[in-house]
Order: sequence, then C-alpha cells, then structure tokens
Amino acid sequence: MVDMERIDKNPSSGRNAVEVRGLVKHYGETKALDGVDLDVREGTVLGVLGPNGAGKTTLVRCLSTLITPDAGHAVVAGYDVVKQPRELRRRIGLTGQYASVDEKLSGWENLYMIGRLLDLPRKQARARADELLERFSLTEAAKRACMEYSGGMRRRLDLAASMIGSPSVLYLDEPTTGLDPRTRNEVWDEVQRMVAEGATVLLTTQYMEEAEQLAKELTVIDRGKIIARGGVDELKAKVGGRTLHIRPSDPAELAAMAQAIREAGLDGVAGVQAVVDEGLLYVPILSDEQLTAVIGLLGVRGFSLAHVSTALPSLDEVFLAITGDKASPLSDQAPQEVAA
Repeated sequence: MVDMERIDKNPSSGRNAVEVRGLVKHYGETKALDGVDLDVREGTVLGVLGPNGAGKTTLVRCLSTLITPDAGHAVVAGYDVVKQPRELRRRIGLTGQYASVDEKLSGWENLYMIGRLLDLPRKQARARADELLERFSLTEAAKRACMEYSGGMRRRLDLAASMIGSPSVLYLDEPTTGLDPRTRNEVWDEVQRMVAEGATVLLTTQYMEEAEQLAKELTVIDRGKIIARGGVDELKAKVGGRTLHIRPSDPAELAAMAQAIREAGLDGVAGVQAVVDEGLLYVPILSDEQLTAVIGLLGVRGFSLAHVSTALPSLDEVFLAITGDKASPLSDQAPQEVAA
C-alpha cells in the first residue's frame, strides 16, 4: 500500500467544493465505506479509481443524498449532505452508470420536465433543453420517444439531464462506460467545458485514459478505504521510476517468481509489491542495481524467461501496483460499445 500524507482535517488554503471526513457506510456486515476522507477543490476534477466493489458508487450515492452514511461528515457546495439535502440537490447533478431517462417521453420532454422539477421558469427550461440537445448532437431526435434511442443516445441524454440545472458540483459515476470512442470524446469535451465555466466534478471511472484526460487529482479507493491520492505524475513517482515486465517461458511459474522476488526483498518500492497480470510479472524498479538483482535472482532460482523489458509505469500499472489486485478498474472483458 502506498503511504499517504496525512489529510488536513481542517484545510485552510483554497476553497473546497466537497469536504468529506470519516465517512462510513455499511450494507449488512459489509463496510462499503470505511472512514473515507477527501477534498475536491472548486473548479477541478477529482478522479476516483478502484476495483469493482471498492466503494466508488456508494461514495457518490452518499454525497448526492441518495443514501445516508452511517457515520462521518460531508459538506458539498456549502451544504451538509445529511442535514441539508433539499438545498444541496438544487446545486448538484448526477449521472450514474446506466441511463435513467423516461423512455415514454421524448428527449426534449425529459429535459424540460427535469428543468421544471428544478423550478426553472418555463421559458428558461425550454431554452436549456434546446441548448443541451444541441450540445450533445440530439436535436434531430429531440421529439422522438427515448425508447427509440440507441444506447449511446440515451447515455448522452442522461448526461444532458444531469446538467440541466447548471450544477456547481457534478457527480459522474462511470459516465462513458460502453460508449463508442467518438461519443466518449464528446462527453470529455463537455466535462472540460463545464469545469472551464467553474463547475466541480467528482468522476469515478474504469478508463485510465479518461482519468488522465480529465482529472487534476486522483484518489484510489479499495475495500472502502482511500489508499492513495495525488496527481498522475505523483502516483507514478510513488510506484517507481520504471516498471520491469517479465514474461516466463512457463506461465505456471508466475506466482513462484513473484514470491521469490518478495522473499528476497527486491520489491516493495514505496510499499508497492510486484504483481501478476495477464501473463506478465510487473516489478517496480528504482535503480539499475535493483533490475540486475531481480534478473540475477530469477536466473539463480532456475526460472526461464521468455521476455524482459522496462517501461515507465502506465496509470493502469500504477493502479495494479497500488491495490495489489489482479484486475484493474477495467473489467476482465472490455465493456461492449453501444451505438452512438
């Protein structure tokens, strides 16, 4: 586990749009959130990464007042999420992992209805619906029932719906899962536009590229706990300057190789251990001496190596190293893309 600097319990520099301290949430015997602390500065994007079941969606649901935390304290846009939920809901937007539009209504009717529910005057709700339909390339389908929309169109409409009230804080819970690359880029452009206009975004994602593209700061959550935080370059530096990629001649020897390196004390850089993923052994390397020692050890132990290379760690490798998981936020099978 990567060591983290202690979070400031009373931050005084800059302004936070989101402040969370000691957040806890149980589902039966399972502790989905276990004392989560985090800050999101105004006008920035915080990326939250973690394996499936790590607590990302539970965190978003607590901060958007959909569920009540069991303990801890959270303030969003100046409002307590437990004590002032009605006031807060007018200042946040949320897009979940699945489209939540009314399929019997048209795209325009969905957006207009949400605008009116947010107490926008009729004229303003109409104008905002028209504006967002144009932004997300849905004008031609504005009058069609949503049941006729493709999957990609529904996701774009769902994103538009989350923005109808011009929220100051926007939660995006894996917003581009399943979208084709073109639509994904359109979503990224819109998020960047909102941030440029002053919005704050908390983004959970399974795409490393998305995290690097959008987020100024990253937080890694695993088993309900924050285990690392920082910028992309900062997290890479914690893992190590390079990553050694080793492919054995016999894939069955991967676990034994990793164990040999651990027993020899040749991994554990900054608290990070060697990990096995997709037929490769990844070892964080800080020096040429460490690299030579690892290769020499494996030779002495009689392991046959089919391939050895080094590279700067990717964000995906950083995630694997930090969590020690065999799976990154990306699922074992890439999500199927839906039509735009």
